[in-house]
Amino acid sequence: MTNEYHKLIDKILQFFAGDQFQDEIRLAKREFFENSSVFDETSSHFELRMSQFFDWYFFTRKLRGYDCTPVEAALLPRELKYTPDEVNMIGILKLHRNSIFEYVKTKGTDLCIKDLITDKKIWVKESPFLNGFSSVELFQVRIVPIGDNYIFMRGFCFHPPESRKFILKEVKRHQKNADLSVEKLLLKLVKMRYKYEQYKHVNIDMIYCEQP
Repeated sequence: MTNEYHKLIDKILQFFAGDQFQDEIRLAKREFFENSSVFDETSSHFELRMSQFFDWYFFTRKLRGYDCTPVEAALLPRELKYTPDEVNMIGILKLHRNSIFEYVKTKGTDLCIKDLITDKKIWVKESPFLNGFSSVELFQVRIVPIGDNYIFMRGFCFHPPESRKFILKEVKRHQKNADLSVEKLLLKLVKMRYKYEQYKHVNIDMIYCEQP
């Protein structure tokens, strides 16, 4: 099931990241990668970074001229044709949630995680992603609810254990103030993660801080 949603996202992105949107993509990359690590296609993190970028571009960033995101605009272009099942899947993708999570436990192929923004635990049943999770590493990812289950999108971002105190402090600050943008916080944390990767010689407290 997860693959079906990923294939649909790729189909939509072929249009919204295609030739007529090249200026849009350039602007989006400048916004996403600004003040982050160097955009390097030879980097071992390149594929993961691009997954994070395209998840953000697809789910979060509003397109110029549309005033909505690609997932919200997916049904508008006449060039894009969908099956009834795909139309239904687009509606489900619009219910996505972007947050920062804490790994709780694994039971067989089911994964229990805690959404730190809502302070609620959820189970991702039959998850294709089971390895690499640690109770000391907080991570960001978008999840999509499907019935009584959830699926992961591809743009995972794992933060070093030493950043935990700062991230939890930021989460509490956003929980107390509804006017603060969670999406802006999550984008800021992604950029901090790759500053940490780029500047290994810099103390992590100088990167994960209010004014890095």
